[in-house]
Amino acid sequence: MTEPTTYYRPEPGSSNVKTALVGGALAALLVSNVYLFIQIHDMKADAVKSLDSIEAEVQNLKENSSEVVATNRKHLETLKDDLENARRQANVLASQAKKESLTYTEQQAKRLEQQQEASAQKVNGELSQVKDAASTANAKIENVNGEVTSVKTLVATNKSELDKTILDLKKVTGDLGVTSGYVATNGKELEALKRLGERNYVEFKLAKAKQPQRVGEVSLLLKKADPKHNRFTFELTADDKKTEKKDRTINEPIQFLMARAKQPYEIIVNSVQKDMIVGYLAEPKVQSAR
Repeated sequence: MTEPTTYYRPEPGSSNVKTALVGGALAALLVSNVYLFIQIHDMKADAVKSLDSIEAEVQNLKENSSEVVATNRKHLETLKDDLENARRQANVLASQAKKESLTYTEQQAKRLEQQQEASAQKVNGELSQVKDAASTANAKIENVNGEVTSVKTLVATNKSELDKTILDLKKVTGDLGVTSGYVATNGKELEALKRLGERNYVEFKLAKAKQPQRVGEVSLLLKKADPKHNRFTFELTADDKKTEKKDRTINEPIQFLMARAKQPYEIIVNSVQKDMIVGYLAEPKVQSAR
């Protein structure tokens, strides 16, 4: 008995790719069944032709001899049995082919379903990773925003402190009778002057030595340091000219001119130590080329 044809119905929500593959599998099954049925039909047609030929031969034999008729009748029965066996075998083969086709279709559908599930799990995992990355990025952005806010606050605080430090600085008249720029008396005030950017500043520590020490564009040679009274004497070499600055005090602008600048240079000593002075050289920003 021929088994009823069972068609695979994809689950609702399956992707177009899955539907196309299942449809292709079903189409292949249909083609194979049609091909098998055509073969069976041809076999049946051939069998009918053979049966007609045998029956004609039997009729001829009946006319010639009853013994021959009996023999041929027996032969005919044998052929009929063979034909019936062939028919049964063809039906079995058709049923088996149909069953194998259905099994193959079910296997392909199951495989496609498993692939679909695996793809869905992969996509879900990737989406989860993207969400995690987005959350991490948002957290980093929040941190950056917080850091930017902190930096802005710090910059505002530093600017406020810088402005306050600059307000605390004083302008002093130097030894050339020219009103000096702001004079820094410590490291904090010097940093404020550097940020203000009106001049270039070169810090130095000048110890007693036999040879002058290069500081910016000039050379200095310490001759005397009196820590007790915060006084000192040094020799200045600028534009190949030597000048002795004798018995000077701390935070006093020591001014001198150079050919390449209209404004005076200034040396400020903030600290007098044993055989050493510590201070800075303030150079004008605008200078002419030599």
